[in-house]
Amino acid sequence: MTTILHINASGRQDGSVSRRLGSALVDRLRTAVPGSRIVRREAAAEAQFLTQTWVEGTFADPDARSPEQEQALGFSAALVAELQAADHIVISTPIYNFSIPACLKAWIDQICRPGMTFRAEPGGFVGLVPDKKAYLIIASGATEVRGPIDFATDYLVHILGFLGITDVTIIPAHHLLDHHDAAIRNARAQIEAIAAPAHAESVLPTAG
Repeated sequence: MTTILHINASGRQDGSVSRRLGSALVDRLRTAVPGSRIVRREAAAEAQFLTQTWVEGTFADPDARSPEQEQALGFSAALVAELQAADHIVISTPIYNFSIPACLKAWIDQICRPGMTFRAEPGGFVGLVPDKKAYLIIASGATEVRGPIDFATDYLVHILGFLGITDVTIIPAHHLLDHHDAAIRNARAQIEAIAAPAHAESVLPTAG
């Protein structure tokens, strides 16, 4: 069974462009692969930030962790398991203040686990969750996606690559303040161009 992991990062429930387009993309993928399992995470509602107990537990010998450390790492372990099980990852996010929302950074911090999603080697880091397809829905009022003041998109591409996920498609919905309807139309056209997840890279090239 194909599993689609969808992370919503908008703080808005109503009127969110990234949320609406993310749902449209998930529906498109589900149509392309009937019977797909959908796992959803609401980054804003579920955000948990790192604590000293979390950090100490992460670097402790798993057999020597305290009950408090195991409890602190429980949410992280669940998120990592979802990422490992996913075939396709959809991250729908606005750009807040030129970067990603804090809640999305919190999700990233929870899934970046040494020995689980990456490992350090003498020549550098190796991602441990390869062979996955990722889609980034990036919505912005005035910041151009991949423009000079967009510090969100390239960071997300980098962190996914750090984990081993290098097949990333970017679907921008930018200039919403000045070209709202056109930006949404363009994003929806890219979503509709996806014929099937296995062939998405050939019909929907990564922006850049």
